[in-house]
Parts: sequence; C-alpha cells; structure tokens
Amino acid sequence: MYHEMDDKTMVRDPGEFIEDIGNAYPTKVARKRLQHMIAVNNLEKQGVEANVRTIPGIITQRGCCYAGCKGVVIGPIVDMVHIVHGPIGCSYYAWMTRRNLGKARSDGRNYLQYCFSTDMQEDNIVFGGEKKLKAAIEEAYNIFKPKAISVHATCPVGLIGDDVVKVAREMSEKLGINIFGFSCEGYKGVSQSAGHHIANNGLFKNVVGLDDSGDEDGYTVNILGEYNIGGDAWEIERILNRAGIRIVSTFSGNASYDEIARSHTAKLNLIQCHRSINYMAEMMETKFGIPWIKINFIGVKSMSKTLRKIAKFFDDPELSARIEKVIEEEEIEAGKALARYRERLQGKTAAIFVGGSRAHHYQDLMKELGMKTIAAGYEFAHRDDYEGRDVIPDIKLDADSRNIEELHVERDQARYKLRISQERYEHLKKEKFLSTYDGMIGDMEKGSLVIDDISHYELEKLIELYSPDIICSGIKDKYVIEKWGIPSKQLHNYDYGGPFAGYRGAVNFAKDIDMRVNSPAWSYITPPWKKEPIIKAELAA
Repeated sequence: MYHEMDDKTMVRDPGEFIEDIGNAYPTKVARKRLQHMIAVNNLEKQGVEANVRTIPGIITQRGCCYAGCKGVVIGPIVDMVHIVHGPIGCSYYAWMTRRNLGKARSDGRNYLQYCFSTDMQEDNIVFGGEKKLKAAIEEAYNIFKPKAISVHATCPVGLIGDDVVKVAREMSEKLGINIFGFSCEGYKGVSQSAGHHIANNGLFKNVVGLDDSGDEDGYTVNILGEYNIGGDAWEIERILNRAGIRIVSTFSGNASYDEIARSHTAKLNLIQCHRSINYMAEMMETKFGIPWIKINFIGVKSMSKTLRKIAKFFDDPELSARIEKVIEEEEIEAGKALARYRERLQGKTAAIFVGGSRAHHYQDLMKELGMKTIAAGYEFAHRDDYEGRDVIPDIKLDADSRNIEELHVERDQARYKLRISQERYEHLKKEKFLSTYDGMIGDMEKGSLVIDDISHYELEKLIELYSPDIICSGIKDKYVIEKWGIPSKQLHNYDYGGPFAGYRGAVNFAKDIDMRVNSPAWSYITPPWKKEPIIKAELAA
C-alpha cells in the first residue's frame, strides 16, 4: 500500500514499513522494537516506547552516560578545566567529536582547546588511580589557574572503585578552588540521557546560586539546552540583544563559570533542548522561583514565535513593539535569501534522527523550505519528549533510572522570588504557557514515521523503501547512509557548518541542504553490494 506525499513523490505506507521490520527480526526482538515505532495518524494521542535498554547486538546511534555528562553538558564551559579520569580514548572521544564553540571572557580563560585526562594504564586499573588523579588535578591547577575544575569518571573507574567525588572534595580543600566530581561512568543509565541528569545535578549543587551579584534589572533570561554548535548561541544572542533581552547565562554552550553562578538572578528560563536540561529548569523554579518556557530557535517562524513568547511573558508594550520591529526586519532579510533555496528544495523528503530536541525542531525548518519529513526519532529521548509532559505521571521508574540521583530541592526562603505576579503566574500555568512541552509527535504530519533509537538495519530498510533525499543524523551512521548514495547531514556537530539557529542560521542551513540534495555527485554512486555478491544469512527453523 502506498500513500501520496505530494504530486512528485510516492512513498510506502508507514504501517507496512513497521510490519516489514517486525517480520525481519526474531520474535522476541520484534516484540520489543515495534514498541519503539509508530505511524503518526494525527487522530488520537499516540505513545511510543523510549528510554529503555538497547537490545544487545543491535547497532544504534546512542552514546554513554559519560558522553552526556562531560561531552554535552559540562564540557562546553569555557573557563573550567574538565579532567577525565580514565583511558585516553574516553577523553579524546568527548573532546574531539563535538563543536561546542566558546570565547574567553575579559580574563582570557578558555580551555576548550585542551584535552585533559589521567590517561589510566593497566597498573592504575590493578592498583587504583586516585593518586594519579590527585596529581593531575594539582598539575592542571598549577599550570592553568582555572576558576574551577570538574572531574569525570569513566567505566574502568567505576569498576575498580576510584571515588572521583571524594578526591575532588579533598583537592578542593587543598587548593582553595571549587573542584567537583561526577560519577558518570559510561554504563550508568541506558544512554547519554543519564549523563545529562547527573551533570544537571552537579551544576545545581556546586555552581548555581554561588554569586548573588547579578543585575536583576531589565529583561533577563537564561538559555537552557543550547550548546553553541557551530556558533548557534552567538546568533541567538545577536537577535535577543537587538530586541533588548539580556542573556545572563547559557547552559552550557559558550558558558562561563561566573555566569552560571549568577544564573539564579535571571527572570525567565528558555528551554531549547528539553531532554538534556529540563531537570535544571524544574530545580531552579522550585528553589528560586524562575519560571520556564519551551522554545525553539531553529527556523524563521520558530524564532519569531519564540520572541513573541518572551514578549508575552514580560508583558511590556515597549518590549513587544521592539520585538515586532526586529521580527519584521529579520524576516524580510531571511525571506529574500531563502526564496531561491525554497524553490530548489520544494517537495524534497528528509528523515531526521538526532538527539536532544533537534529531531523535532528541524522539522519546522524543513517545512519552511518546502520539504517533507517522512520519519524522525531521537537517540536518547524519554516518552515525554515524544508525547509531551502530560505523560510523565504514567512513566514507570525502572532500575536504570533509579541509578540516577533525584535531588530533593526546597524553596530558598531568602532568595525565592516570583518574577511576575502570583495571579499572572497561575494564569499562565493554567493556560499551559509555562512549564510545559507538548512533545514531537503532535507536530508531525499524518503518514510520517516515528522511530525511537533507530538501528542500522531499520535505517537501511528506511532508505531502501522510502529513498529520502537527505537524512540528518550523526557520525555513527553518516557513512552508512552515504554508501547508499544519499547525502547525510550531521546535526550533532553540523559537519563544520553553521550557525543554523535564528534567521541567518536558517539561510545557512538552507544553503547547506541545497548543496547536498541537489549535488549531481550522488547519482554517480553505486552501493558496493549492488556490484559485488554478498553473503546472506537466514534463521534456522
């Protein structure tokens, strides 16, 4: 069975795709995997399984707990030294594979170009590595004099019992600076999502709220879940500054230690990546009274919608007028530049399998370019990222999730302050403007596919049956995709492109996608399995 996407493209029915996948897997595997796939029908609330262990033997895009903690959330803080206690490969992986750009502040401190590791060897595994870790911390302090140091545990460290939290505390007392450790061994949790949670807890306990000297005047915000890939945060900052909105801190692209320490003085938290940072937003609201809203900086219309949401929160006619002026000017400029790309990309199809909220956000931008998103999914999402926060009470806590500490946060009686009137706060809560996220599924088109934690087999089957014009994904499957003769765009590190956020970022993205989709080179690629015989295996009866 087929259904029509537009007058040019006919694609297979998503239900039939799911059935084919089920027939290919062994019965037990199929029963589990099919719970991670749905055909969007837009008629009723649809649920999808997520945040459970990947089936052994299936190749997926997921990363580990350590990668989520050090590589995603903590690593982009520019003026801290981040030491990895473990084999050198772990440190190199979390340092090399991301493009969290950052600039030094007035003090000149920026350590992002350095890769700090204890480089554990076999004798450290046998006899313990705490002594080596202490020496590494002291050496880093003596050479770089950082404001603070973070220490991150890897799998071998957890297995042999080295206590990075205790060592960090001891060295903090000795050296007189803030040093804190993260027990973020790679095997904790089911994906990098566990590391995000651990990192949020660590920042909240050890940094947020340390400095009360922040200026509370004006329209001040924190941006949560923005990691400045390709310079996104700088483009967002340009636009917000034009509108008269000041960013106190970003969690944590191009972030500084001092800014995070003052972040509790902001009046509003803006959440870009819901999965990696919603914990921080909830804790800051409970302790300091800072409300949060879910926003999207990706795409022209989404950027404008975000600015208007900020204006609605602050409820100031002067700010609203300034924002409308910025929107008008920026949309005109972007619209002129996008016109030629929209004409060339009209009717093209895309699949998006990325972490964070990007698989959701980039669908809006694809739609603006006239493209169809036929399938999308996350690597490490929880059900609320797909279905919305209303399902949180129904999510069962499993053993893996219990491994992650849930901080007990109480109101800070001295510093808790509602940024708007209690009456207005309750009104905005009631109309689901504050502290809510509706998830990805509700915004997807009828007939599209949702596939959580996609495997390489499922990706190849999707290519075989749908033949999308481009797949936006990550490095682990980039070259698998391109061997099929289909361009792949990394949305984890942008393939050294960007920025893609905001108005000018949308133009950059359109140019990049057009260059890939409409390149004649792909028509000359023949997958190797079409030229050479391959061995096929079948399950015995």
